[in-house]
Amino acid sequence: MNGDAISVSEALALAKSALETISVRVIGEVSEATLKPGYKAVYFTLADDRAAMPCLMWRDAYERCGFELRAGMLVEAVGTFTVYAQKGRMQFQVRSMAPAGEGVLRMQVAALARKLEAEGLTSDAIKRPLPAYPRRIGVVTSPRGKAVHDVLQTLKRRYPVAEVMIAGVQVEGDGAVEAIVEGLRRVGEEPGVDVVILCRGGGSYEDLMPFNSELVARAIRACPVPVVSGIGHEPDVSIADLVADFHASTPTAAAEAAAPSIAEVRKRFDEQQRLLARALRHGVQRQRHRLEMLAQRRPFSDPHAVLSGWMQAVDDAAAALAAALPARMSRERERLDALRCALETAGTRVLEQTRSRCALIERDLVRAGARMLDEPKRRVALGAAKLDGLSPLKTLSRGYAVCYAKATGRLVRSVDDVAIGDAIAVRVQDGRMACTVDEVEKERT
Repeated sequence: MNGDAISVSEALALAKSALETISVRVIGEVSEATLKPGYKAVYFTLADDRAAMPCLMWRDAYERCGFELRAGMLVEAVGTFTVYAQKGRMQFQVRSMAPAGEGVLRMQVAALARKLEAEGLTSDAIKRPLPAYPRRIGVVTSPRGKAVHDVLQTLKRRYPVAEVMIAGVQVEGDGAVEAIVEGLRRVGEEPGVDVVILCRGGGSYEDLMPFNSELVARAIRACPVPVVSGIGHEPDVSIADLVADFHASTPTAAAEAAAPSIAEVRKRFDEQQRLLARALRHGVQRQRHRLEMLAQRRPFSDPHAVLSGWMQAVDDAAAALAAALPARMSRERERLDALRCALETAGTRVLEQTRSRCALIERDLVRAGARMLDEPKRRVALGAAKLDGLSPLKTLSRGYAVCYAKATGRLVRSVDDVAIGDAIAVRVQDGRMACTVDEVEKERT
């Protein structure tokens, strides 16, 4: 280096050129981040417990990082030093950057939160109201932590009438997620449980990571009863807090949210009792006054005022009926007598007409019967004449006879029917003779 003096700008340019040859990888916590729209670069500071370093990152390089820079985030940055000559300030120009340590976890949690929000699991519209007076309260937490004692003491102080059911589970480390999910399922399935408190005490961000699990978030939404979360301390907000039906800052606050204060309940009951008694008194007074007003009305004070008109109408109707009945009965009696006379006259006339018709019918029947018997008589006479001509007696009257075998009673038609010595009976016109066959002679043909 020669001894000639140089200007300030030359000196800064020399420093700039020298520093830009140094490329380093730096881990630090982000503070004072400036991400204003329209700026060409993002300005922030990386710091540790002993020093702070101003940084800048051009907008296009920052957008390629894929995460949002926030204060308190631990990042790992790669870049070179440079000098801003106008103000004589050294800066670290970042070329690439990624979350480091807890920053990676926060980035993962933020991505999960965005996913659940897109599904609507963190929406206030689906959050269930807490029961006003729970009978059974479920608690899912570590059985050995301070949180369970805080919850029990708070419930005993505020609402000792509730039954508390505790599901002791692992709340950090390997297996904590599965244990929390199983605890929520077991408590939610218990009959009579009205609300569940999911809580644990404070801890590092890594210790609280089981409550940032997607499985825990979905188990909270699947729980059949409302879930109150009280995880960590005031600054901590986990995924479980986002999806829970009510988010409390601490386990104690969660117990206070899940159960009313017995003093407040008693005070509310006393106030309701007072209002109810006053309302009942006013209601009774109104009804008594109304009853008194009704009792003063004429229908109730003097029933005859209402019934007098009807009673007089009944009397008038009775009098009219008493006067109308005899006259009506006399008219009906006269009408009945007239009908009886008309019926007797008509009956006599009908009877005479019937007798006359019967006599005519009898005469016609006699004449018709006589005419009907003429033909049968003629046919009978003709038949008798024929029978007489064909009668055996008629033949016998002409000198013929009929012989019968006495032994058999059969008609003797041929000499072959008898033998000499047979007894026979001979029938003539006026009687019968017994004979004996002495001789048989058969004629030749």
